Amino acid sequence: MQRLKKILQQRNTIVIKIGTALLADKVNGIHTERLAAIAKNVAHMRMLGKNVAIVTSGAIGAGVAALHLNERPKTIPEKQATAAIGQPLLMEAYETAFRTQHQVVAQILLTKDDFTNRGRYVNAKNTFASLFDHGVVPIINENDTVAVEEIKLGDNDNLSAMVATLIEANLLLILSDIDGLYTDDPAYNPDAVLIPVVEKLTPQIERLAKKSKSEMSTGGMVTKIQAAKLCIDAGIVMIIANGKNPETIKTIFEGNFRGTVFIPGSKKISVRKQWIGLFSHPAGAIVIDDGAANALLKQQKSLLASGITAVRGEFKTQEIISVFTMSGKEIGKGISAYSAAEISMIKGKKSSEIEKLLGCKAPAEVIHRNNLVMGEE
Repeated sequence: MQRLKKILQQRNTIVIKIGTALLADKVNGIHTERLAAIAKNVAHMRMLGKNVAIVTSGAIGAGVAALHLNERPKTIPEKQATAAIGQPLLMEAYETAFRTQHQVVAQILLTKDDFTNRGRYVNAKNTFASLFDHGVVPIINENDTVAVEEIKLGDNDNLSAMVATLIEANLLLILSDIDGLYTDDPAYNPDAVLIPVVEKLTPQIERLAKKSKSEMSTGGMVTKIQAAKLCIDAGIVMIIANGKNPETIKTIFEGNFRGTVFIPGSKKISVRKQWIGLFSHPAGAIVIDDGAANALLKQQKSLLASGITAVRGEFKTQEIISVFTMSGKEIGKGISAYSAAEISMIKGKKSSEIEKLLGCKAPAEVIHRNNLVMGEE
């Protein structure tokens, strides 16, 4: 816990994810009293010099209450329509709660493309930085109104982890209706024990995650473990705690709380490599021989044309491509210095031959080590 206390004492950037069960129900709509308590806690954190971003659920829940529906909609058009009704109600509630605390909020709606497209990713990153410079609290949600299956993120647990990596947060705090990760489902097993600290996501830990029984939420512990994986890869501490207690945020920053803390290892990859490894969508692929695979995996070398045996797909220079071994295993992703057509011409050749083959000066590396993320990174 000493590492966590040190992080909490730093001037840092924090993402707080608030689940649907805490914010809205189908009868009463948005829980304004709970939102007011959260706003008060966040305002205190802002006074301490911390940047805070909130990933919120609840748009569809608020829409369900406004339409007096008996259950959460199941089809995408119905979900989109309900979200379109609930999102402004949700933001109105946030704006009112934070205005009372003399805090300005901003709405940011995201889709998967905002993470997988490098240009949009950088633009989003710059927007968050500007908002923080002005002392604004960003309120983030998935753009459910326009998102279709192909661009849908699916749940706000993973969205919150993705936002945390985007803005280089030190901490992701997931406020839920459960205390944290248990050895079994405490709703059915009275002997279930809360796990206070997770330092490594083992298969055993992953098996403990069980899907939520809540009719209004879309996540559960499964998606929280997925979020923890993203955070650990990015060197971000993640906490799951029960947000029904209005004092939860305060007790966390006092270092004395009930919940589960996921502690990443000391190794942290660069922001650029985080994007390549976690979010980028490969435009094609190459196959490399065993010698090249050894150079990448064990010697941490750049990828040269001499080790490439095959090219898959059509891609341009500076696009992301996957790297496969001859046995068919994907071992990494990186930014290609050449197009697919050019690699087809130079594969298997020495670096000294490339300029003559292409008729122009060209880099020796097909993927430079600084632009390459291997599976273990």
